[in-house]
Amino acid sequence: MERDLWLLCAALAAAAIVYYLTGVTRRRSGRLPPGPWPVPVVGNVLSLRGNMHHELARMARQYGPVMTLKLGLVTAVVVSSPDAAREAFTKHDRRLAARAFPDASRARGFSERSMIWLPSSDQRWKTLRGIVATNIFSPRSLAAARGVRERKVRDIVAYFARHAGKEIDVGQVVYGGVSNLVSSAFFSVDVVDVGSESAHGLREAVQEMVLAIAKPNVSDLVPFLRALDLQGWRRWTTKRLDKVLGILDGIIDRRLASATAEKHDDFLDSLLELMSAGKIARDNVRAIMFDAFAAGTDTTAITVEWAMAELLRNPSVMAKVRAEMKDVLGSGNETIEEDDMEKLPYLQAVVKEAMRLHPVAPILLPHRAVEDGVEIGGYAVPKGSTVIFNAWAIMRDPAAWERPDEFMPERFMHRVEEANFRGKEYDFIPFGSGRRLCPGLPMAERVVPFILASLLRAFEWRLPVGKSPQQLDVTERFSTANVLVHPLKAIAVSE
Repeated sequence: MERDLWLLCAALAAAAIVYYLTGVTRRRSGRLPPGPWPVPVVGNVLSLRGNMHHELARMARQYGPVMTLKLGLVTAVVVSSPDAAREAFTKHDRRLAARAFPDASRARGFSERSMIWLPSSDQRWKTLRGIVATNIFSPRSLAAARGVRERKVRDIVAYFARHAGKEIDVGQVVYGGVSNLVSSAFFSVDVVDVGSESAHGLREAVQEMVLAIAKPNVSDLVPFLRALDLQGWRRWTTKRLDKVLGILDGIIDRRLASATAEKHDDFLDSLLELMSAGKIARDNVRAIMFDAFAAGTDTTAITVEWAMAELLRNPSVMAKVRAEMKDVLGSGNETIEEDDMEKLPYLQAVVKEAMRLHPVAPILLPHRAVEDGVEIGGYAVPKGSTVIFNAWAIMRDPAAWERPDEFMPERFMHRVEEANFRGKEYDFIPFGSGRRLCPGLPMAERVVPFILASLLRAFEWRLPVGKSPQQLDVTERFSTANVLVHPLKAIAVSE
């Protein structure tokens, strides 16, 4: 970490010299939003150490819900209120629907093939998004894979049952189970436990690559130095990407070799049919597989851990959830099904409140303005600037939420219809909004409540001996995702 900081500082110092020797000047476009005074070249980067979403929210209280920052030489506009978000998404969604992507994502040209980073105006993005929406997240596709998801959730429950009465890292177990749930539903492959077919190393390689993309990088702060890759993060990411693509190629090759003998009726089968028909290339197949796995695992597992942490911290809420399940599903411990979640509104409210209070992606993925003429809150958003939506601040706005820092699932019982995950109510946008709304939302809204309900149905949950609910630390730490500083340790007690 210290080495990275020294390299970053040295590179910025060199950039400062070039910046002033070449007489680079900042361009103004209209009346920019207010913001803190930037340090030359470095800008406001040093003010964002720690949890970025917390620091941005603190600044917004001083400078307003629409403010300007300089991230190195890059202009960023930060949106921190529901009203400002509503204006941005309803009036300017198309012009803000490109991505401000990190230089490390350019490794092997991946940013030009990935649905995550391509601009929404690009025909490749529209094609990939359409394939994913039709073949994986459509109601028919999700229904077809329901049995796989239920089986993998039962595996998570079975693991806790084998370790009942013991203190265990809840998030670690859930993350491993969700990794298998996602990979099995999409590719019929387990990535954690040894099975009939596995892809060990995929989860670790994807994690390493995601971490590299999130590292502070002078190439992102000083774009004219990008070609030099001074800190080597693009080269480092290239090696990890090659490993990931090698594992995915192995999955594809094994499937192609057995295609005549066996069909899995999963997402990969659909992709390979499109590939054999000449509608997409193998590169597209690998990119979609990577995007689906990388985006679908963290969000689900971390949300379940946050929900469990808040329930253990609020025993009366946990008791109310379990009472609802008993009333609706009966008093036994029979296996529950994914479709049962529709009958449990209070459980759904708990999930929404956990996402509101602790969004996995608190600043979403940054947008980029692709045209002039964008105004938010009466301020100009320059073409080419990065636009950051601080979802964490938006969903804790005291003007929109009563006692916004408290865990109160009841608030969602009074707004069942409008408070869905589609991003149309701009005070609740855990999955974003507009064209860049998370495509995996239909699966997440099924799987997260189902995992949580399955754990609460099968066990009584307790904190480790000597720890009271008031002592449970829910401090956040944000790097690539918003996680607990101290992983949740708890004890599952079989009933």
